[in-house]
Amino acid sequence: MRNRFDKELELLNNELIEMGSLVERAIEDASKALISKDLVLAKKVISSDDEINSMEKNIENKCLRLLLQQHPVAGDLRLISSILKIITDLERIGDQAQDIAEISLCIMDQNYIKELIHLPEMAKTTVKMVKDSIDAFINKDMDLAKKVILEDDIIDDLFDIIKEELISLIRKDIGNGHQAIDFLMIAKYFERIGDHAQNIAEWVLFSITGVHEENI
Repeated sequence: MRNRFDKELELLNNELIEMGSLVERAIEDASKALISKDLVLAKKVISSDDEINSMEKNIENKCLRLLLQQHPVAGDLRLISSILKIITDLERIGDQAQDIAEISLCIMDQNYIKELIHLPEMAKTTVKMVKDSIDAFINKDMDLAKKVILEDDIIDDLFDIIKEELISLIRKDIGNGHQAIDFLMIAKYFERIGDHAQNIAEWVLFSITGVHEENI
């Protein structure tokens, strides 16, 4: 029974890695679509959200079946509970990548009011946070999980910089207002992605220690 349980846990881990990879790609593609004004890529991000949602449901069902059929002990129960929390955050990250792509579609035919410098930096950092948080879970790496948590401050700082830049552009010309709001929304979605990556890292720590503390 234990061997079978361990094999099913390994399959869960593999599916979690795959879901994490899909989410990472969605963030990267949403950023590329925005920067290069790539209509096809933006639509690809939007359509990929269905696959991410499907993976969440599939992993969730397997977790619940394990809980019902195997009656796991404390450590295993903690692990499965963490997986359930992690896939919820991954699904929400997928939603936010989709939101970024949808806004990008609306402004692609416009001249951008500013050069995109900090938004791509936010995207790159959030992708790294998501990847590192999943790696921390698979490898039970507490130091890496704690590093991800600290990196959320980088995302928050970039959001503040972008917000101030956009406010300044609106003050100079009220005509910049509509697009400035769109860029601010995109920055906010990247900030939320960072928050979800931080959540994942916190659940990684919980899966190892049994203690869940925000901003450890």
